Amino acid sequence: MQRSRNIILVGPMGAGKSTVGRRLARLLGRRFVDLDELIEQRTGVSIPLIFELEGEAKFRQREAQALREVIEWPDLVLATGGGSVLLPENRECLRSHGFVVYLQASVRTQLLRLARDRKRPLLQAPDRRERLEAMANERNPLYLAVADEVAESISDRPAKLARLLAIRLNELGIVDTEQLTQQS
Repeated sequence: MQRSRNIILVGPMGAGKSTVGRRLARLLGRRFVDLDELIEQRTGVSIPLIFELEGEAKFRQREAQALREVIEWPDLVLATGGGSVLLPENRECLRSHGFVVYLQASVRTQLLRLARDRKRPLLQAPDRRERLEAMANERNPLYLAVADEVAESISDRPAKLARLLAIRLNELGIVDTEQLTQQS
């Protein structure tokens, strides 16, 4: 199957997938979709409520269904949820339908960025650092397995990171110079 030109951002919570993705899409003149936001729009409830009422397994089913639908849209910048790589069918879908960028973030960075966040169901733990480290141990190899490119999300300037990604995608031939310069 020939790969589409979709750009897909994967990585842990707090890596900046949504923030950087929005800016990258604007820079490239593409449609942006946040997979978690799409699920909330379609269900009419928040992700924490889905977790509470249906559990993580049911949420992962909803996530897989939404991913299969949205991945077919052309010229997309897609920010996935942090756990979207957990299901093998999702990993295959990601690999076969776009150029995957893993936004890598250390647990320290995540803790700083998520310090005030009380909504994420998987962060509701007595020891957030321990929870994030356990998730990193499980998920980082999965992010790497689907990634075509890895970008360190260390900057507090998402616009700069989006610009650097756009330049890198241009260098790799994922986007063309004309498209990039028109949107600058």
